[in-house]
Amino acid sequence: MIGIQNFQKKYGGAVYPSDKKIDLEIFYNKNDIFKSLFKYYLYAGTLLFIFVIIQIFKNSKTINILIKLATFTIIGLFIYHTIGLAIRGYISGHAPWSNGYESMIYIAWATALFGLVLGRKSKLTIAAATFVASITLMIAHWNWMDPSIGNLVPVLDSYWLMIHVAIIVASYGPFALSMILGMLALFLMGTTTKNNKKKIDLIIKEITIINEMSMTVGLILLSIGNFLGGIWANESWGRYWGWDPKETWALISIMIYAFILHLRLIPGLRGRFVFNVSSVLSFAVILMTYLGVNHLLSGLHSYAQGDEASIPIQIWGWLAVSIILSVWAFFKYRKYYKK
Repeated sequence: MIGIQNFQKKYGGAVYPSDKKIDLEIFYNKNDIFKSLFKYYLYAGTLLFIFVIIQIFKNSKTINILIKLATFTIIGLFIYHTIGLAIRGYISGHAPWSNGYESMIYIAWATALFGLVLGRKSKLTIAAATFVASITLMIAHWNWMDPSIGNLVPVLDSYWLMIHVAIIVASYGPFALSMILGMLALFLMGTTTKNNKKKIDLIIKEITIINEMSMTVGLILLSIGNFLGGIWANESWGRYWGWDPKETWALISIMIYAFILHLRLIPGLRGRFVFNVSSVLSFAVILMTYLGVNHLLSGLHSYAQGDEASIPIQIWGWLAVSIILSVWAFFKYRKYYKK
């Protein structure tokens, strides 16, 4: 073993990694940081959600302490997540969002970040964001994702990877948070009764406001990232816009979310129910922009280069649950909230 190392250092010293980088890579692989985070995020987020629900109906000092402990645990996990991204970036020598697996763990990080920022006064938001981050990390470790650290595709070997891709992919975090908050609001609408309407109504208002804030942040990031992508496209391919599937679906996403944020200006479409349903169902366009384009269509941004791929059954399941939840919430909303 020592002889091999000496041989590598002698003839490949220019590219031989430092001892520090080797130790970090061993630590990274041994601890499997992001795979273990999935479980910890799930446990902490679920416990926080349970504690908050209990607090709504029965507030006590013990529950408040448990909520604080769960929140601090999630913050600690987020710091660990951040350190994991930094280690992966240092080991690989490039920004840790250059392929499908890395973009997933980065989206999970962005979701947790915006959940903590926007949920400073709403522990339900933090719990929801943590749950989404957990599910995202779980999906990242399915068999069709490759977690290995590799070299960059030549077109991605650019400083624009640090700018354009970081902003675009980060926007998916707030959109995912908006989706889960919308589902949470619809669930609460569905559980409304005559006795708990007053408490549930306040929570739905809080969630809807944060939902709108999250969606606004996501739209701003996606719009900025799209414009910056045009600059990178001009440097790489000699044109700013070419109606590539990825570009087109990014534009469609911007238009749809901009429309949803202006629904309050249309008298017939005002209301928390319509907004929350829209925030849930509109996430389908983000799934198409992020996953569908890569594996269903052919273009310059496609990982699969147009190879045939079926839509995962989990997405159909999410869509079915969303529709059922929307119908259930609609009847309760019409009964208890609509004036």
